[in-house]
Formats: sequence, C-alpha cells, structure tokens
Amino acid sequence: MIFGLSTTLFLAMFIAPLTLPTGTVPELHGRANAFDYATEDGALSYGNQPRYDAHTDTMVNPEVHFAWTELPTAHAIAYAFGDLNCHNLAERSWTINGNQMPVCVRDLGIFAGLMVGGAIVHRRSINRWTVTDTALSVLPEAWQEGIYHRRWRHVAFYGIGALTVVPLGVDGFTQLLTDYESNPLTRMLTGIPFGTGLGLLFGALLNASPELFRNASDVRLPGGARFLSTEAE
Repeated sequence: MIFGLSTTLFLAMFIAPLTLPTGTVPELHGRANAFDYATEDGALSYGNQPRYDAHTDTMVNPEVHFAWTELPTAHAIAYAFGDLNCHNLAERSWTINGNQMPVCVRDLGIFAGLMVGGAIVHRRSINRWTVTDTALSVLPEAWQEGIYHRRWRHVAFYGIGALTVVPLGVDGFTQLLTDYESNPLTRMLTGIPFGTGLGLLFGALLNASPELFRNASDVRLPGGARFLSTEAE
C-alpha cells in the first residue's frame, strides 16, 4: 500500500506539469501549510498578491496569476496537494514543459524515498508484535542476529531513524539559520533517506499486530531470542 500510494504521488508530480499546456503554471512563491494559489484573488490567493518575500529578501509582484481551481480535476488535485504541503518556491523547484512542478525538489526526494521504503516493507517486513521489532525485520538477517544478541534493538531502531533524519535536518536548518542555500542535488539526496525512513516507519506501524499472537513469547525473533512476558510493549 505504501509503495503504491507513494508511487502514484511521485508520478503525479511529473505528469501534471507535463500534460498541461506550456506556460500554464508560472513561477510560484508560496507558504507551507496554507492554500496560496487556490484562487486569483481573495483569502486563498496569497501567492498572487504583491508582498515582501523573506526567502529572497525582495518585493514580489506577480505578473502572471495562477489558480489551481481553474485546472482540470486531476491536475488541480496535484497542485492543491503541493500548494498545501510545500512552499512552492520557484528557485527550489524544477520546471517541466514550461510549468513549475507542484512540489519542490526536496519533496520529490521524500516521495522517492517513500517508494523505496514501501518496496522494502512489501518484500521484507515481518510482524513481530512491536513497532520496533517489526521495523528491524527488514534488515539483513546477519545484522538482526547481532542486534538481538547484543540487545541493541532500541539502539538500532533509533539509530537508523537518526540516520534518515539528520541529513535533512542539518541541510534544512543550516539553510534556515545562515546564508547557506542548498542546491537541487543536495535537496534530493537528503530527501530520499528521510522518505525511506518514513516508509519503513509507516510499514512497521501498519504491520505490527500483536493481536495475531497469543502472547509475546510466541514471537520468533532473530537468533532464537524471545520476549519475556514483562517485556511486551
């Protein structure tokens, strides 16, 4: 399910600008978590209004207005998703067929990572009662045996999580707090591991089903390890 949904979302971000007439979507400069381009004027048209842009430290006076509500339904859904979830900054986004894409390059990397994580979950994830142990089930068997032999399951779980989050966090906060401006390749390469981690976490949340076991001691863990009755999580 994760792989299918993320693949659909990823492809939609490319198909939407490719199948619109050239020049339909101009350069956008919006905000995250808000509808800025739903209409050409009114409360949902922030992106179409003259304003000061803190990202570029300049005044923005859009010459071409854009409203995704005027697009065909499928395209409108793609651009509405991007409008709500992404800043839609032109300098951080790719343009295809003369149309700015619905989301920035980093978000594309996250969607690509979700596809990777979803594919791994589909092929390797095993229900092992807890979210932690179900998440670790996708690792190579030799790694799992070492982790459980040393009782490092929580260290491994949070360590892998940190590896997927830290690159994006460092790049993003450095950009926010300094004059550093990330490039498209770096945005993509930091988005992919973050998305992969999200995919693995979502998969573990969906697949961890303790109700399918009589008790925790029935769960088969790597290296012959077993849950103690007091350790059920």
